[in-house]
Amino acid sequence: MNDELRKIIGSSTFVVHEDRYIYAKAKSVPQFNDYLMISKDQDEITVVMKEKNLSKLDLIEKNKDFYKAIELKVSVPFYSVGFLAAVTEAISKEGMDILIISTYSKDYILVREEHLEKAQQTLLNLGFKNYYD
Repeated sequence: MNDELRKIIGSSTFVVHEDRYIYAKAKSVPQFNDYLMISKDQDEITVVMKEKNLSKLDLIEKNKDFYKAIELKVSVPFYSVGFLAAVTEAISKEGMDILIISTYSKDYILVREEHLEKAQQTLLNLGFKNYYD
């Protein structure tokens, strides 16, 4: 990792969201606002949402796993070459799989809930700070 990327990661933080999240395929776009992400293309509608709201979804199918969302508060959004590559490489070296959602100003990594503590430690070892510390 180059010095610039190390500096960006060192000045970035993460926050763990308390809820359990699911990945689901839906028949239509949900008519409520309590979801993390909706992606709609010509083939399908994918929804990432809190497990507790699953009954509100016109569900086709859902992934069997439950996820925890870790919000990465990037210190320099859009201009952090290699940022996600460094995160995914560190996490994959620890034997974990993640799902990534990028928004305009931040990134989320979703890890299976049983890997949450290991993922947090991996981010700390990489140089991130816990937002609440």
